[in-house]
Amino acid sequence: MEMVHKSVLLEEVIEHLNVRDNGVYIDATLGGAGHSHEIVKRLKSGTLVGVDQDDYAIGQATSTLREYAENTKIVKANFSQINIILEKAQISRADGVLMDLGVSSFQLDDGGRGFSYNHDAPLDMRMNQSHETSAYNVVNLYSEDGLRNIFLKYGEEKWSARIAKFIVDERAKSPIKTTFQLVSIIKAAIPKSARKDGPHPAKRVFQAIRIEVNGELEILERSIENFVNILSPGGRICIITFHSLEDRIVKNTFAKLQNPCTCPREFPVCVCGELKTVKIITKKPIIPGDEELSINPRARSAKLRVAEKL
Repeated sequence: MEMVHKSVLLEEVIEHLNVRDNGVYIDATLGGAGHSHEIVKRLKSGTLVGVDQDDYAIGQATSTLREYAENTKIVKANFSQINIILEKAQISRADGVLMDLGVSSFQLDDGGRGFSYNHDAPLDMRMNQSHETSAYNVVNLYSEDGLRNIFLKYGEEKWSARIAKFIVDERAKSPIKTTFQLVSIIKAAIPKSARKDGPHPAKRVFQAIRIEVNGELEILERSIENFVNILSPGGRICIITFHSLEDRIVKNTFAKLQNPCTCPREFPVCVCGELKTVKIITKKPIIPGDEELSINPRARSAKLRVAEKL
């Protein structure tokens, strides 16, 4: 299928990256290459490094950016490997980084990938399809406590214990193989009165399983710090999140990098020697405006935070 992709907060990202025509910019989550296209067309002697772990995204981005191939390096990898990626590309510093976190529109719309509760598909949810662990493994092999914990931790699902029990009971009869099977179990586990309002009843559980399968939150804080370390002074890091867990990690990591001092508050001067490495540009996150939301409703939960390397 053709990738249909609407880049979230596109104008805001380009504005805050302060793109210079001779700079080096990293799109750590290449996806449909919408942000990358706007960055690279502003470059003359500069370089864009695009990173993604999804084979289809790599193929589509290569096609989208073919006009700018001389200024572009596209790498199939997870952004947690950025130091290795830049070493191989013989790049030591970057002038800007973009991380657009979460699942892409294409992954949601591709009925065969198992990311969406609106399409019946095999339980997969792997962003990198060479990885062994899929949603099927999580749903059918994790213990009841293990399921409850990830639903609560990554999905903030208040019915996590009940949903986990229902899953374990059902898989004892036969394996749970498809998204619609899982949706049916989730709906049965959540009382009808609790399903009247709010988002789709399976949204939080699907989010939690996707995060677990791809290890999304485990690598985020460490990766942010790695990206800040390779930024040149004055370079910007722009991060778009789509749920509170991601946003909390970004907010807290930026805050720690801006104020790393570990001295007790009563100390008159800092003696720990920890120096701040960034200045937070966005005191509050930037969110999409009404015009963007009317065009792309999926942007409704997006938040952009920006920091600048000192």
